[in-house]
Amino acid sequence: MAAAAGVAKQVIRRAQLYVPGSSMRFLEKSRSIPAIDSLCYDLEDSVTPSQKPSGRANVLQILNRERAPGIREQAVRINAVDSGYALDDLTEILKGENLDCIVVPKVDAPKDLHFVTDVLRQVLPERHAEGSTRFVRIVALVESARSVMDLNAICKASPYLSGLTFAAEDFAMDLSITRTPGLQEFLYARSAIVAAARAHNLPSTIDLVTTSFRGEEGKQVLREESENGKRFGFNGKQCIHPDQVPVVQEVYSPSEKEAEWAVRVVLCDRKADEQGRGAWTLDGKMIDVPVVGKAKAIVAKAEVCGFDVKGLMEKFKDEEPH
Repeated sequence: MAAAAGVAKQVIRRAQLYVPGSSMRFLEKSRSIPAIDSLCYDLEDSVTPSQKPSGRANVLQILNRERAPGIREQAVRINAVDSGYALDDLTEILKGENLDCIVVPKVDAPKDLHFVTDVLRQVLPERHAEGSTRFVRIVALVESARSVMDLNAICKASPYLSGLTFAAEDFAMDLSITRTPGLQEFLYARSAIVAAARAHNLPSTIDLVTTSFRGEEGKQVLREESENGKRFGFNGKQCIHPDQVPVVQEVYSPSEKEAEWAVRVVLCDRKADEQGRGAWTLDGKMIDVPVVGKAKAIVAKAEVCGFDVKGLMEKFKDEEPH
């Protein structure tokens, strides 16, 4: 499990955009998005039962094409394990040359991930052998009260688990609650998801979908909900339209100030360590091990997000710990 977790930590999913597998036009269009962390080809909610076979064929065709530039990850949301469609979904799409991740909906118990894990190992044994770094990652959708209550066991269910996603609409339906603009009704569930993912070193916590996005008012709602999710501890967000991606990825990237602060902390920590100093300050604030850990994580994310970290290191090379 350690090997899988080590590779998973390199994953970044600031935005995960759903694309209906039933529409070849939308699938083609998604390949031209300039830059996105994760495209999720959907075989579940956006595909009617009669379209499931053609949806699988469409997605497989896309997965077997040369990777489009700018797409970091190609994921597929299969149907729920208990739906009767999941095995057919997996059998078909695991033939895809460029499949990176399986998104599993309605994960109510560890058995759902046990099933997917077993299929991955049986169909693609070479990618899931001991020590492999090419395994297909798994992201689990948390959609029910039962799921939230069993998060600890779910997080332990597969060595390929790479993230948790909060499905707000299904969760609201399960609990018969009404979604409000402030999102207070989801406080417990969202906090539980973030805490569980952090406790089990899962790299991705993906927040709820923002349903309004058109026009300036829609963009403002999207930005506010993205910033709210970031404050909660989420590091990514589900998207349902390409226009949402730039805003979401901007919010979930380190800001210029955050990147500069993190680089300064990392540089000063190295110098403090060389000087044998266990405690030091920066800008009048005490810096301890957890703060240094946070700074290193921000620097690593800034690199993946395209920041000129080497340039920042050069800019602040003379910074000294106090």
